[in-house]
Formats: sequence, C-alpha cells, structure tokens
Amino acid sequence: MRDKLQTTAAAIRCFSEWTGRLVSWLVLILVLVISYDVMMRYLFQDGSVALQELEWHLFALIFLLAAAYTLKHDAHVRVDVFYRSRFMSDRHRAWVDLLGGLFFLLPFCLLLINGSIPFVSNSFGMLEGSPDPGGLPYRFMLKAAIPLGFTMLLLQGLAIMMSCLSVLLYSDEKESADSDTVAGED
Repeated sequence: MRDKLQTTAAAIRCFSEWTGRLVSWLVLILVLVISYDVMMRYLFQDGSVALQELEWHLFALIFLLAAAYTLKHDAHVRVDVFYRSRFMSDRHRAWVDLLGGLFFLLPFCLLLINGSIPFVSNSFGMLEGSPDPGGLPYRFMLKAAIPLGFTMLLLQGLAIMMSCLSVLLYSDEKESADSDTVAGED
C-alpha cells in the first residue's frame, strides 16, 4: 500500500512538474507580446484589440495551468505563522496539509470543476469568440482551461494528501527502524 501511494503521488508530481515547466514558456511569450504591444501603441500609435486579448488569454492560461506546479513547490499563499515554526513536527504538518486538502482544496476544486462544465459546454456549443471587433476567435478553447486547470490542481492536491498519508501511516515504522539502528550501533 505504501509503495502504491508513493508511486501514484510521484507520477502526479512528475506530471505537475512537466506541465509547470511547459507553461512557464508562456510567461516569456507574454512578456514579448506585451513589449510588442506597448512599442506599437506608444511609438507608432497603432493598437490592436487582438493583441490585448492575447495578453489576457496568455495570463489566464499561466494562472490556471501553473496552479498545480505552484502547489507542488509550496509557493502558494499560506499563513506560515505556525506551520513553519519549530514547534510543528513533520507529522503535525502532514495533518495540516491532509485536513486542509480534504476540507478546503478538494471541495473547492470539485465545486469549480463542476460549476465550470456547463459554462464551458455552452461556450463550445456556440463556438464563442470575442465580442469585440478585431478580437480573437475561439474563446471557447480558453474557457476549457478552467476545468482543466482545476483538475490538475485537484490531482496535485491528491498527491500531497497521499504523501501526508504516507508520513502519518508509515513514519512510525521509519522512527522504530531508526531507533533500532541507533540501538544496534551501541
């Protein structure tokens, strides 16, 4: 059971890492698009609705598709007053992460996935594009990133919870094995 938990969690972490690194290239593309847009607007007085929408779309994709990567690297917003203190053991942190994931992260992700499906389905049904003249078509494809991003976040949350379970269920075995090793060294 322990190996299965660790293998599954490792596979999800690998997927989150891979997608996060892939999505990070969108940041470079976004910087280049914004630089080009600013240069065109201020130097040549030539703006573009499509370019501005592309900036918004890239930012939305970065935000949605990199959330799992951010969670994997523990770079999300967290109140660390107690969590990072020396008074919290690894087991206490595992409990906080497990319960936080179970009662906050998973329900939130499931709510947003479930709530976004009709929204995305409606958008796909009408092949939604930009309502602005000169805007980008295929807005429905961008909206599909909403359930995808929260599904990826949900999977990464499950991987963290599996790791927490492993710590909580099997850390006693490791501690007893460490104490046997220490006792055998005497």
